[in-house]
Amino acid sequence: MFIRQTRTGNKATGESYVTYRLVRTERIGGKVRQFTVLNLGRHFPIKQEDWPILCSRLDQLLNPQAVILPLECSESIERTAQRYHAQLVARAPTILSATEGTAGLAGKPRPSADFQEVDVDSLQMTQPRSVGVEHVGLHAASALGLIETLNDLGVNGVVQASILGNLIGRMGQPGSDLATWNWLQQHSALGELMDVDFLSMSHMGLYRASDVLMKHREVIETRLFSTARTLFDLQETVTLYDLSNTYFEGEAQLNRKARRGRSKEKRSDCPLVTLGLVLDGSGFVRRSQTFAGNVSEPGTLASMLTGLGTPAGGLVVMDAGIATDANVAWLVEHGYRYLVVRRGGDAPVR
Repeated sequence: MFIRQTRTGNKATGESYVTYRLVRTERIGGKVRQFTVLNLGRHFPIKQEDWPILCSRLDQLLNPQAVILPLECSESIERTAQRYHAQLVARAPTILSATEGTAGLAGKPRPSADFQEVDVDSLQMTQPRSVGVEHVGLHAASALGLIETLNDLGVNGVVQASILGNLIGRMGQPGSDLATWNWLQQHSALGELMDVDFLSMSHMGLYRASDVLMKHREVIETRLFSTARTLFDLQETVTLYDLSNTYFEGEAQLNRKARRGRSKEKRSDCPLVTLGLVLDGSGFVRRSQTFAGNVSEPGTLASMLTGLGTPAGGLVVMDAGIATDANVAWLVEHGYRYLVVRRGGDAPVR
């Protein structure tokens, strides 16, 4: 086996990039043919001068009966070889049909069941991984049409994997992008379910995936809510609206929306950005938008509700910080009902 570098491209976006593949050769009918055994992705971490060592170590792992002395290699190469070996073993019935050792399993008929006793206490786990929330998350992404939407938007497979890793990581173990990256690498079996090697993916891949989601935010939100409305038979009679903000511990000079303002986390010493959410009565997000950190909350209502297609007579629920006289008048003018608690008064409903 050997490693081949291949230049390819995304037809939808025109993006060109280099991928790496583990390839084997086979003589068929007097001709030598090459077959891709494993796609190593765009971010293959091993230096080119170490590729032969990695391939030799993989050959040893796949054919342990032929090994006299294990090949001496660095810790990173050994770890990478073990990871690829595990993937090759899982794919043995369909990919390695013409090689010896482990791969020979595919070319032979399956033997009859042979049950043996095993001392359970003697078993050892190697890289135990969680799989429950990952399986549910992938099913939800498929049922909601998220993967189809990303394909329609021309998002390539590597970025899609990063996006799903980000989203499902927030479901399984909420945290920062860096915490999600560590979870994907050390604790989650999402990579195995998706046939993606998260161990070779840099944390910057997750950061860039978030940028892609932000770029296509409106299309994704519109499609997801439309699908959710059909799946759950949602009635669009109530609209919930509120804002929150978060802060940056740096200067955030390149973020045009980072401004100093009133922080809900008591960090007014830091630049802020404001997040606005419009939800339906069941808590499903209809629309989101980011505003400058010093935005006036009352001034965001009309821009968020405009274009949502909420039927006339819908009930808008908001807090006292947004329910100015001007906003209430705007809601009445556009046929909305509203529910709000005002300081020092009752909760008017129309």
